[in-house]
Amino acid sequence: MKTTTLLSLLIVAALAACGDKAPPSDAAASGPSATAPVPEPAPAPAPVAPPAPTAAAAPAPSAAELAAGEKIYTAACVSCHGAAVMGAPKLGDKPSWTPRIAKGIDVLYANATNGLNLMPPRGGNAALKDEEIKSVVDFMVSKGR
Repeated sequence: MKTTTLLSLLIVAALAACGDKAPPSDAAASGPSATAPVPEPAPAPAPVAPPAPTAAAAPAPSAAELAAGEKIYTAACVSCHGAAVMGAPKLGDKPSWTPRIAKGIDVLYANATNGLNLMPPRGGNAALKDEEIKSVVDFMVSKGR
């Protein structure tokens, strides 16, 4: 126990000896360099947030497109996205959809078309056209905002 205490005190003393020390008071008055003001560092530039996806990049889907997407969702997608099966984001679950929507609509279209993780390409329905995939993605995104 005494060895541990002594060793601890020696380590503390050694670390204290390594710290910055103020110059002696007579050295401060001895030369012009001691009285020269220290320039302040320039302020760091403010962080710049990445631009948010703009609405101009993709026009808002029409009511007819959303209705077509809902019809396809009901026929082909609800079995997984209705109950969040195997990690599928549940329709209307904003916390699940927010990070996905933040990646941009084109990423969502590509994931739905090509498949992602356990979701097969085109949601398992190879007969769906690109426009149909986009309409169902638009419908699902409209419910996830």
